[in-house]
Amino acid sequence: MSKMQYKYAIKPLAIVKIRKFYRNVHRRYPNIYSYDDMIRYVNTTVDNIYRIERTLLRRKPIIDRWQEWYMAHAGKWYYAYSIDGDTITIHDACHAQNMK
Repeated sequence: MSKMQYKYAIKPLAIVKIRKFYRNVHRRYPNIYSYDDMIRYVNTTVDNIYRIERTLLRRKPIIDRWQEWYMAHAGKWYYAYSIDGDTITIHDACHAQNMK
């Protein structure tokens, strides 16, 4: 049995939210949270997107604005995404601290 190979499309909003979160942490705690830390966390968070529908389970969205999509959770990040054929489109991302 062969696993489906997905293509991933990441909307700019998702990337902006990830970068903005870690940039704000870096600005608030510059003595203990370096620029290199910020870059590493951004990269790890974006890399986790490529685990969606492979090792990250599909979940029902818990944010009202995400109701039209699926949701996946990795670490402290939640991702809103849709699937069209073999393409997974990531529409939004939200850190656990910002979940409402």
